[in-house]
Amino acid sequence: INNNNVINNYYNVCIPPDHLRIVMIGGSLAGKSSTGNHVLEKYIFNVDKNGYRTTTRSEISHGVVEGRRLTVVDSPGWFYINTLQETNEVLHSVSMCSPGPHVFLLLVPILRSFTEKDLKALVEIMKPLTERVWRHCMVVFTWGNWINDVPVENYIIREGKEIQELLEKCGNRYHVINPKSSDYSVQVKELFQKIIDMVKQTKKCFNKGKENKLWILPLQAKQIEKEWNRREQELIERMMKALAKEPEESTEPPFLHILDYIHCSLE
Repeated sequence: INNNNVINNYYNVCIPPDHLRIVMIGGSLAGKSSTGNHVLEKYIFNVDKNGYRTTTRSEISHGVVEGRRLTVVDSPGWFYINTLQETNEVLHSVSMCSPGPHVFLLLVPILRSFTEKDLKALVEIMKPLTERVWRHCMVVFTWGNWINDVPVENYIIREGKEIQELLEKCGNRYHVINPKSSDYSVQVKELFQKIIDMVKQTKKCFNKGKENKLWILPLQAKQIEKEWNRREQELIERMMKALAKEPEESTEPPFLHILDYIHCSLE
């Protein structure tokens, strides 16, 4: 037996990295910023007195919890239909914690029903990251005070197939936190332990290897196409203005002036 292999296998399986990178994803008012503050054990992501915050751009913060370095990225939320900009921000949040996040926390607020629209929006926004991303995902139910002492499993059964489908994608990994509970700090520590246990199982982060480069290409293609369409429309408008301003006494063919506009636009 190769002793080096034994040692390497032991560290790969039993010991999580001393630096954990976490990305929080969820719809608007899901409680991402508030949860991020509690995980980091410090107030860094601004929230109002109700724990709400409207995040428009991904933000990153660092801390040390129980002797382990943490990097937490708070990504923007969305309402049912996510836009290209919101998808870009989620991808940007992944790139902010290089070489890649260990865990994606998918925050689901218990205070309202998790509908088919919610599931579709979440799956769509995760789609560019490929199916591999679900190995690194855990569902975190926020605003647990809305079900009081009722077990979260009852909520999962009552909500039906949408939330159950999401949990299945995440390997049935989930946690519930109740910000108004007297043992809230214990709940956060339990979440942290679940994250560590999860990283032990996955053994590596969601990195940007060869496979991961592929999920950026379709998005870049859309961005390029959108930008070229914008420039084309702008160019047509300039050409029309150039024709409208063309002096009647001019002896030069109009298209020469149009070519000048085209040349300037492409520079």
